[in-house]
Amino acid sequence: MQIKRRLSDSLTIFKSLRFACTSKKYFTHRYEATVGIGGNVGDVKRRFDHLLIEIDRDKRVELVQTSLILKNPPFGFKDQDDFLNSIIVLRTSLTPRKLLDYLLRLEKKFGRKRSFENAPRTLDLDIIFFDNRVINTLRLTIPHASWSQRESVIIPLAGLHS
Repeated sequence: MQIKRRLSDSLTIFKSLRFACTSKKYFTHRYEATVGIGGNVGDVKRRFDHLLIEIDRDKRVELVQTSLILKNPPFGFKDQDDFLNSIIVLRTSLTPRKLLDYLLRLEKKFGRKRSFENAPRTLDLDIIFFDNRVINTLRLTIPHASWSQRESVIIPLAGLHS
C-alpha cells in the first residue's frame, strides 16, 4: 500500500510499508549514519525496496529508520526525469570511509554509471551525517556539502520520527 500526497506542482511525497518507518529492534553497532538515497532511472521505488533488503542482509549495518519518499525535479543537469529521494538512518560498526566504500559498492551493484556530474542515475547514496563528526577530505565531506539547501534532503529529513 502506498500513500501519495502532492506538496506543490513539482513536489510529491510517498509513504509505504517500508518508507516512513522506524525499527523497534535493539541496535548493537556503535555509529549512527544518516544516508540520502536517490535515483531517477528505471523503477526507483522497487530499487529502494531491494536496497533495504540488501542492507538487512549485511551484518555490518542495521536499518534504524526510513523517511518518506520525495519526488522532486532534478538540479544541475535539468534535462532528465524527476528524482525520487529518501533518507535512511543506519547503525554501523564501519568507519566513515569504510561506509562510503560500502555505499559505492551498493551503487555499483544496483547499476550506477558515473558519466557526468548530476547525470541520471539508478541509485545515488550519500552520507549526510555520521554521528556528530565533521570530515573534509578530497574523498569525503561530512556533513554532506550543501545538504541544507536541497529539498531532496530537507523534506525527507524533516519527516523522520524522533
